Amino acid sequence: MKHATTSNVVLRAVRDDDLGIFFEQQMDPAANLMVAFTKRDPTDRGVFMAHWAKIRRADDAIIMTIVFDGQVAGNIGKFENEGRTEVGYWIGNKYWGKGIATAALSQFLATITDRPLYAGVAKDNVGSIRVLEKCGFRVVEQTRSFAKARGEEIDELILKVE
Repeated sequence: MKHATTSNVVLRAVRDDDLGIFFEQQMDPAANLMVAFTKRDPTDRGVFMAHWAKIRRADDAIIMTIVFDGQVAGNIGKFENEGRTEVGYWIGNKYWGKGIATAALSQFLATITDRPLYAGVAKDNVGSIRVLEKCGFRVVEQTRSFAKARGEEIDELILKVE
């Protein structure tokens, strides 16, 4: 299994043709259960496209495509949420476990100066928690939130990097 390095993970601007790949990636049932905090219906292409049109226009957002070995592996971004600047990312299932999220988040954090930054993650999403901690995030809060992908309230961790 090939692992990510700084030379084979590249962040670039989102292109229109990336959106179809992002849509396919976010429809994965296993990924939705793990991420937990998703749109109500990940199969609704219209809702997906409207969401991406909105975030691509937002002045306070920076959204980038994650490319691994020339293939679109996912996306990463910074956005405002309830008065906090947050980061989030989505890696396609076939790219899990290769260090891509860690490499992408490290590169992304080096390009933005906003601090503090926050990230919310399902408490049982061990992989994403490890990625965030490797990049300097620390747990600052635990809360319960409704997870649309699971149809119930679950424990959520809020992590922060200074």
